[in-house]
Amino acid sequence: MPELPEVETVRRGLQPAMEGSKILKAEARRKDLRFPFQKDFIARLEGQTVTGLGRRAKYLMADLGSGDVLLMHLGMSGSFRVLDGVNDSAPGQFHHPRSEDRAHDHVVFHMSSGAAIVFNDPRRFGYMKIIARNALEDEPLLKDLGPEPLGNEFDAAMLAASCANKKTSLKAALLDQRVVAGLGNIYVCEALYRSHLSPRRLAATLATKKGEPTDHAGRLVNAIHAVLNQAIKAGGSSISDHRLTSGELGYFQHSFGVYDREDEKCQTKACGGIVRRFVQNGRSTFWCPKCQK
Repeated sequence: MPELPEVETVRRGLQPAMEGSKILKAEARRKDLRFPFQKDFIARLEGQTVTGLGRRAKYLMADLGSGDVLLMHLGMSGSFRVLDGVNDSAPGQFHHPRSEDRAHDHVVFHMSSGAAIVFNDPRRFGYMKIIARNALEDEPLLKDLGPEPLGNEFDAAMLAASCANKKTSLKAALLDQRVVAGLGNIYVCEALYRSHLSPRRLAATLATKKGEPTDHAGRLVNAIHAVLNQAIKAGGSSISDHRLTSGELGYFQHSFGVYDREDEKCQTKACGGIVRRFVQNGRSTFWCPKCQK
């Protein structure tokens, strides 16, 4: 499933075509994706100007002039294409290639900018929902989300406080969207590797008995910041001219430290360990048993 850097890269790719532009026509070519479309889905979109395009965790959020917000989730296989009559682009870098089968083009926004924004989703685990801006705090999809990992409030003290009494593994805690929003399997593996912390380590060890952050918490927060910023920067720069085609290999695949590198030599200087894989909470975990403790 696309994680925070991929979703942020998609947002930056869509922004020039959507932000400040009016939705002249909207098409929903089926009745549902993961969930059914609202009965007034099209009516609440057409004629509305997208005043801003933001992101919360793994959600794209388009603010509309009406006061509504269009919430969009890519699911496992969803992607957008921007068709402007000159260059067609598919913003975003994904570890797994995106579909090019037009039979799975399920939603289309025709913008006053001259662009058409097409949402393609073969597996239909993505979804869209229109929510009144003043009702966002009570929206079930959003209200339990934790802090943004790149937000000013997310620091070692906050992470330690969230994990202080947890009896789960450190990896499971980081995947809990109530602890920190937007992280997924790939970037959790990478952050734990960079901070030299074992995915099997108890989450509670990020806090002292008094609840204060340990050195582990500080290292982990720094690693989360670094890997996300690096991934976003690389993904953003790669789509600056909107010429990507679906399925191209990008920064993420080539720069993994441990993810998908089972049986390869650890890249940590003077480590000499071998990257291993095991299944944890139903997902593949990649780590170096020698330098991650």
